Amino acid sequence: MRLVFGMLLAGATICGSAPARAQFSGEIVKIGVLTDMSGIVSDATGEGSVVAAQLAAEEFGNRVAGKPIQIVFADHQLKPDVGASIARKWFEQDGVDSIVDIPNSAVALAVQEIARTRDRIVLFSSPGTTALTNKFCSPTSIAWTFDTYALARGTAKAVVEGGGKSWYFVTADYAFGHQLQKDASAVVEANGGKVLGASAHPQGTTDFASFLLQAQASRANIVGLANAAGDTVATIKQAEEFGLTAGGQKMAAMLLLLTDVHSLGLQATQGTFLTTPFYWDLNEETRAWSDKFAARRKGQRPTFMQIGVYEAVRHYLQAVEATGSDDAINVIAKMRATPIESAFTHGATIREDGRVVRDMYLAEVKAPKESKGEWDLYKILRTIPAQDLTIPLAESTCPRLKH
Repeated sequence: MRLVFGMLLAGATICGSAPARAQFSGEIVKIGVLTDMSGIVSDATGEGSVVAAQLAAEEFGNRVAGKPIQIVFADHQLKPDVGASIARKWFEQDGVDSIVDIPNSAVALAVQEIARTRDRIVLFSSPGTTALTNKFCSPTSIAWTFDTYALARGTAKAVVEGGGKSWYFVTADYAFGHQLQKDASAVVEANGGKVLGASAHPQGTTDFASFLLQAQASRANIVGLANAAGDTVATIKQAEEFGLTAGGQKMAAMLLLLTDVHSLGLQATQGTFLTTPFYWDLNEETRAWSDKFAARRKGQRPTFMQIGVYEAVRHYLQAVEATGSDDAINVIAKMRATPIESAFTHGATIREDGRVVRDMYLAEVKAPKESKGEWDLYKILRTIPAQDLTIPLAESTCPRLKH
């Protein structure tokens, strides 16, 4: 099994004074970034997620409640068994107090179960499955950044309200893609729109010609992309080659990352609608943090998954500082009781099912002539309120909730 490990360990002054009777399991507060260092989402997570965690630790002078902070990381290779093995070793042998990031929903669910049985904290920035806060919700985990429900419903509702009434879906033919299509279709129809059809493709398809020709023939206003990662990238690239956008159809991506848009270029992606929980260029405060990130990433701006790692680690360390403890139950209780405040988020809260309730943004990818720089990629069209993006508690299947 190939593991990629690294760590940051430094000492400096702490921000504020630690509680007088701090209780810790060891002499170090250790945080593990479990991520994809070499696979299909490594640009959007990977080394950037590690940098994000390090930047959060540095805001505390790399010490919290009198203890040094240590950041370790590993590559789960997008394999549940590898991710579970790393998590088990971290918790049982290496003294890791919490794990963050974890792109890939299958890996995330495996790690969540290990953390649950050991009363350890997991903060998910990168997996999208709603199962983390529904059927398999845990008292010691938080879905920090997004889920498929939020992205699909956020984009669909906002686009329909903006005039995109007729839709055709290009959908990945597995549970993730079908859930995206189902959630988005429900919103389209509930808001007076129509779904004219859909084409399902196998994961990892390289030739989208037949699916895109069907979308083009439908004459739908919006081509909804209920897929992710390389499938989304390939769909958008080939849609531009087939002239869908030139012909007046708009693309609406259920899951599109900043690094995807940068890789494809604005010529291919211009006009695509998407929902994002964060964007680096929102204001002076977000740009300042992103400049720090970019300085360590050869100019690359952070994705929303990487920003989520930063914010989750920061909020976790605030709770450790406040409680004077690394005990998972005490720390997670403090995290849930404290509104989230950072450069990117103001007043978000953590529900009992572990879902962070936050506003998000409807964005449109800029045309080349509108961009003022390499990473100036999005126009933020509007804020989408949290209540439009979060599964109502009454509909939740989380067993921890009392209905």
